[in-house]
This record gives sequence, C-alpha cells and structure tokens, in this order.
Amino acid sequence: MQSFDLDKTDLLRIKTALEGDDVDLELVLQGYHASEIAILFEQLPQEAKERIINILPTDVASEVLSEMDEEHSPGELLLNLHPEKRTEIVEELDYDDATDIISQLDEDEQQEILEDIDAEDASSIRALMNYAEDTAGGLMNSELIKVNILLDKKEAIDEIIRQSEEMEEFYTIYVVDDHNTLQGILSIKDVIKAHADAKVKDLVRIDPVYVKADLDQEEVARLISQYNLTTIPVVDDHMKLLGRVTVDDIIDVMEQENTEDILKISGVSEDEELSGNWKDAVKSRLPWLVINLATAYLAASVIRHFDDTVALVKGIAAYMTIIAGMGGNSATQALAVTVRRISLSNLTDRQAYNTVIKEFLVGLINGAANGLVVFCIALFYDGNPMLGLVLFLAMTGNLIIAGITGASIPLILKRVGIDPAVASSIIITTFTDCAGFLLPLYLATKLLLHH
Repeated sequence: MQSFDLDKTDLLRIKTALEGDDVDLELVLQGYHASEIAILFEQLPQEAKERIINILPTDVASEVLSEMDEEHSPGELLLNLHPEKRTEIVEELDYDDATDIISQLDEDEQQEILEDIDAEDASSIRALMNYAEDTAGGLMNSELIKVNILLDKKEAIDEIIRQSEEMEEFYTIYVVDDHNTLQGILSIKDVIKAHADAKVKDLVRIDPVYVKADLDQEEVARLISQYNLTTIPVVDDHMKLLGRVTVDDIIDVMEQENTEDILKISGVSEDEELSGNWKDAVKSRLPWLVINLATAYLAASVIRHFDDTVALVKGIAAYMTIIAGMGGNSATQALAVTVRRISLSNLTDRQAYNTVIKEFLVGLINGAANGLVVFCIALFYDGNPMLGLVLFLAMTGNLIIAGITGASIPLILKRVGIDPAVASSIIITTFTDCAGFLLPLYLATKLLLHH
C-alpha cells in the first residue's frame, strides 16, 4: 500500500460528492482510509467536515478525529456535532486521543462534553488531562491489560480475555500486585506455552523498562527507540501502574520534535504552525530578524573599521563576502549535526569534547581546500599571490571558527539550560560574519598594506 498524497483529483471527487446526497457521499468515502480523510479535511470547510463526520460510522469517525492535526481543530469539530454523535465518538476514542482532542477546548466546553459521556470514561479522561501535554503522562493511555502476580495460568487467561473485550489491540500484559504496583511484564506466548498449573509469578519478566509520568516526551521516545519497544509502562513515584505509551504515539512525538528543531535552527518560533497565515508567520519571525539585524550591524562595524583597506586592496570587498558566506554554511552544517546529536542522546563531557575536536578538524581540512581554490583564483584572475595567501588564511581560519562555534555553542547552551536549537544560529551567524570580514581585512592590512 502506498502513502496517500493529496491531489486535485481526490479533492474534486469529495467536493462533487458533497454536492449530492448522503448515500453517494458515503460510497465515495468508503474508498478512503480514516487517515486519508483527515488529510482531505485540511482543504474542506467546517460544514463539509461536520457532514462527513456525521455520515461516517462511529469507529471511522473517531479515527479521523484522532488523525487530524491539532492546528486543524478536531476539538472544535467534535464540539459542533450533535451531542449523541459526539458522545458515541468520544467513547469510541482511546483515552489518550480523547484527552488530546478535548484539551484543545475551553474549560466550559470540556465540561459540556465530559458530562455527556460515561462516568468512568470521563473520570479517566479528566485524570489524563492533569498531566502536561509533552510528558509521559500526557502521552499515555490508561487503558491496558494487567493481571495479578498471584494468579495461575487459567485465571490469567480469563482476566486477559475479559479486559481485552474493550480494547482494539494490545502488545503487552502488565503484572501487578494487590496494590497495583508494577511487578513486571508478561508475554502472551509464555502464557500459552506454559503448563496448566503454571503461576504468573513464575512467568513474569521482572525489571521492565518503565517511565515516570512527568518524564519529558523526548526521553520517552529515546527509551522506546533504545530498547526496541512497542509499548512502555508509565508509573508514579511509588511504582503504581498508571498507563502505557505506545509506539504510534512516539512516532508522532518524533515528527513533532524534529519539526520544532528544524524551525528553531532556522530562527522560526515553534509556535508558528506550518499551515498558519501570514500574520502568524510575521509575528513568529520578526523578533528573530530584528535580533539578526543588530548582529549584522556588528559585522558591518568591522568593515567600517577597515575602510582604508577596502578602498586600497582591489577585490577584497568581493572576496570577504564569499569567505563570510562559506563560514555561515559550514557553521550551519556543524550546528545541525551537533543539535541532532544532543537531541538523540545526552553527551558525556568526553563525547562533547570529541565533537568539537571533530568539527575543528573538518573545518581545518575544508577551509584549506576551499582556501586553495580562492588562492588560485586570486593568483590567476588578480595576478596577486599575496592576496591569494590572505584569502587562503582567511578562508581556512573562518571555517575553523565555523566548525568550533557550530559544535561548541549548542553544547554550551545545553549545559546552561538554554535550548540549543533556539539561540545557536544567531550567535553562530554573528561569529562567522564578523570573522569572515575581520580575517581577510586584518590580514590584508598587515600583509598587503604594511608589507
């Protein structure tokens, strides 16, 4: 099965079906998966979305809402449905998905929805809403299968069958004691293969990987990836079992975190939605551009200090913009690699040191290689070997500075508790621009004008 890409044909098909009756629309919708309908919703007006949700079977409608991006307001869509349809959908949703959608609404609107659903479901959703969205508690689903460690094989199987009736799928069985304290995990395969008189305590796998409810979602994703898990239990400070985080939620987290890092490195606030309007984009980006403007003046002041050199050394003005630009590109490469390394693991002091040393060597080699190119250009185009030497040294020096700052600045910011993806690019741009202008102008002044 291929991934779904929205095109004009699909959109035209849906819009044409919307002009007909519900029977024709339902037939067209049957050709799409719930996740595909969620993508189509990005291009449809609110009235069309509501009509489609009302036509869809409850299980499909709930999946469509859970697949919608937050920026397309699935909570508002849910709120506008008929109370009976809305209740059916909420009770069909997994608790974690229902919590994510309802949390987007105002408090009185949340209350309106929760009062209409089953009391037990409402209680579970309210409990999940107490956790921060970007923590294990905010990701977890409290629906899971657990058995007491004192049960025998038959009792455990009966309990698994009973609990699984309300669940679409499950990956792991959790073992608890009489106080709901996590004791380990149980494999369905081990239960089935065990002798009839086997006890759960003899089959349980102790020391499972688990997370606390307040753990950041990036750390949860890292653990699931590190141990190749499909699900991970969430516990409180007393090891009481609260819920589970599944790998499908982690995939969404990783996509979200990667998007945030890309936007931050580019000087764009994470608050800017990818499909937002121009006003949101201006509000998000303008502050960073103003800061960039201030740092650009700092780089310009370097040029003003060497006005005589710029006037007397032919071609130096053109070459120094090339050196500054190359330094910026090189620093961005080092920054991207370092920020990614930081996001994937907590670097030790030794690893951080090795990262900086590696980028220093990369900068030295790349700088010398590119410096040799500009040396040759200055030699054959300008006929000035001393200018070529100045440019060679300046290019090499600036790419070394780019590599060191591109690796060390995010590591330093991380150490002092500042998000390295947010502030690194502006600091590094200042370094490479200033060095890109200062090095060729200073060296030209010393080696060409005072030679």
